[in-house]
Amino acid sequence: MLIETHATAGTDRATIQNLLAPLEGRSPDFLVFHCSSAFDLADLNTQLAPIAANALHGATSCLGAMTNAGMAGTQGNGIGYFALWDADGSFGTAGAKIVGDAAIAASTATRTALARADRLGEAPDLIWVSASPGQEEAIICGIQDVVGADIPIVGGSAADNTVAGQWAIFGSDGIIGDGVQISVLFPSAPLAAEFQSGYAPSGQFAHATRANGRRLYELDGRPAVEVYQDLTGLSFQLPTGPDPVSILSHSSFHPLGRKLGDVANIPYYMLMHAAFLHADGSIEFFAEITEGAQLHFMRGSPQSLVARAGRVAAQSRKQLDAAPAGALVIYCAGCMLSITDRMDEVAAGIDQSLDGAPFLGVFTFGEQGYALNQENSHGNLMISCVTFSA
Repeated sequence: MLIETHATAGTDRATIQNLLAPLEGRSPDFLVFHCSSAFDLADLNTQLAPIAANALHGATSCLGAMTNAGMAGTQGNGIGYFALWDADGSFGTAGAKIVGDAAIAASTATRTALARADRLGEAPDLIWVSASPGQEEAIICGIQDVVGADIPIVGGSAADNTVAGQWAIFGSDGIIGDGVQISVLFPSAPLAAEFQSGYAPSGQFAHATRANGRRLYELDGRPAVEVYQDLTGLSFQLPTGPDPVSILSHSSFHPLGRKLGDVANIPYYMLMHAAFLHADGSIEFFAEITEGAQLHFMRGSPQSLVARAGRVAAQSRKQLDAAPAGALVIYCAGCMLSITDRMDEVAAGIDQSLDGAPFLGVFTFGEQGYALNQENSHGNLMISCVTFSA
């Protein structure tokens, strides 16, 4: 197995041609491509299609991407790829638009991807997913309808630079604004995945006494924003009009967490990022809130976010008996935007944990992973690392 990664900044055609030059005449068996929403995706997809016809997995990423060399795209114009050659493995990818039921779109794309890998009816080692934000929980259910709940589903939601809805996924099925891109991986060597956050519980919690989907109306019988402000120390001004206001940047270090279990007597949480504040005092999150759930108030710091990615990569690598050939890393865009000036430190930590094996990191508006309770979950402000054996 051979893995190569590369990332750069710049949206001009010459920059893209230079980026793709190492792939000419060497079509990868699996190609993951991520770029900011500043790129002409139609032109980019046309250039990429001949390189990896049935195994091109593309999605937009907030600002750009990172590799061993650091972050490319702090100005919002980054682009990068992860190329894998494995003649003895099987890989397939497919995209599907979401029209109504997201689970149906995910099931359709999963079956198509398996057919393109010539492994229909078989269970892959891992499914790599990119989706437009909003219905990730249903997408996980749709994938599991095809392959079952025991196959790890790892990936992240497509992102843009300003939460303006300019995200997209792309591949051999074209460019899709609202949809899902799914890749099935049957590598010839083992892989391992790790999924964690860089946050710790504050010791305070409340119960979701009124919630619907991703909108939290009440905590312990009080307006959600009142309790959230009391327990985080943050202060917000309620919007006066019908449109909600973004609180993403203010809430990045103060997510809510759902406890999934314990690892070595340390609690493990799936996080939910507070995104928008409504005039009625309700808060909209980037993940679903279950009514009646006990929600823990979490806290993070710039240093914890810098250090955690390297630890996640180290835990992923630790599961393998062989040296790493390379890795795919998902790093939440909300975390990245909070420490953009320190992202080269994040990349250096991952590089050290992987002993210099090439990796591609992307910045997403939601993260999917296989949690410690052997449950595929969608969360926010999370980090994942999939490490491939040499």
